[in-house]
Amino acid sequence: TMELSQDVKFWLNFIHPILMWGLLAASFYALYLGIQVRRTRYAEGDVKKELIKGRYNVKHYQIGSVILALMVLGTLVAMGVTYINNQKLFLGPHLLVGLGMTGIIAVSASLSPFMQKGQNWARYTHIVLNSVLLALFTWQAVSGVQIIQNILSKR
Repeated sequence: TMELSQDVKFWLNFIHPILMWGLLAASFYALYLGIQVRRTRYAEGDVKKELIKGRYNVKHYQIGSVILALMVLGTLVAMGVTYINNQKLFLGPHLLVGLGMTGIIAVSASLSPFMQKGQNWARYTHIVLNSVLLALFTWQAVSGVQIIQNILSKR
């Protein structure tokens, strides 16, 4: 079997946090786009025509799809790196909340076909799920920094 060097194992620790901080920023951008989609939906006249030009719905859908894919992959990478470096996973709040977030984003994204058909229940569910997701994501960022500090203190 191939054994990774301690340096490689150390630097692998930073893939997940760097990716997730980028996704957290992208999530706030997706929130902005989602707000613009709602503004467009309820606008009238020239304001609506101007908002439509922004193609916020397309941008929101696209960035949401990228966030979904990278969040799922980022979760798997983090678990893989943790296992490679420690021969175990740490069953704690950061892992459990991260897995819960992965489930939430999957359910939220699965509502897209219903939202495209104009189902308001799906829109409101999407908004609530993503609000919870963003709150948990912000908490994860803080707890993740604590994990990184712990890793750095052992180096």
